[in-house]
Amino acid sequence: MGMTWRAALVSLLLFGVFVGAWHLATMGSGPAATMDPEYAKLMGTTATQGKSAMPGPLDVGAKLWDHLKRPFYDNGPNDKGLGIQLAYLIAVAVAIPIGFLIGMSPLMSRALDPFIQVLKPISPLAWMPLALYTIKDSNLSSIFVIFICSLWPMLINTAFGVAAVRKEWLNVARTLEVGTLRRAFTIILPAAAPTILTGMRISIGIAWLVIVAAEMLVGGTGIGYFVWNEWNNLSITNVITAILVIGVVGMVLDQILARATRLVTFPE
Repeated sequence: MGMTWRAALVSLLLFGVFVGAWHLATMGSGPAATMDPEYAKLMGTTATQGKSAMPGPLDVGAKLWDHLKRPFYDNGPNDKGLGIQLAYLIAVAVAIPIGFLIGMSPLMSRALDPFIQVLKPISPLAWMPLALYTIKDSNLSSIFVIFICSLWPMLINTAFGVAAVRKEWLNVARTLEVGTLRRAFTIILPAAAPTILTGMRISIGIAWLVIVAAEMLVGGTGIGYFVWNEWNNLSITNVITAILVIGVVGMVLDQILARATRLVTFPE
């Protein structure tokens, strides 16, 4: 049996143990018939059965299946899809050219480094109040925040990948009098592609984290707002369902870019 199949079996085993422990932990014990229903719910039990108010895996599975059967139900998870893609693609369009410039030019690398080092550590959500004040639109403000958080990993990885291209290849290109533009596309870009895609993979993971938090702040639509709204409604089943959806979507996005990285990685 190959390593992939063995890893898959171990993953399934761990998942089974987790679901079993979850089921046992939410079974509850003892009746709570004398408690007020609303108070019992807040305390984590139901007033009629003494069962934990935290939903079990069967409850979450049923709710998840209900959402999957009605994928166009107006609860927000898909409302921000285009915004995420737009902001991420804008960051790609800005970060990769600037990363190329930094990687190919030591002068620009030193000139831009102070700005990058100052702006990079700032939390993306710290930009949200300023974005809301200046842009005055919650959707565009969310796009701006996603753009900011996606920019730095791609820019730094692109600059590193371009600067790390083997000097022998560049010297051969100069000897053959290959122009700068052609050299960038035929030599530097293929050599730096794995590092660039790794930066894109990191960026899209951060972007997915931030968009959920941003939607909780600005409200209105989106999976983040859905989580917060369902918490306010004390619907823990929907909260857990949304958390699972967030995790699965993040995994899918990561695996798409991981696959693209493997396609452009070649042994020397």
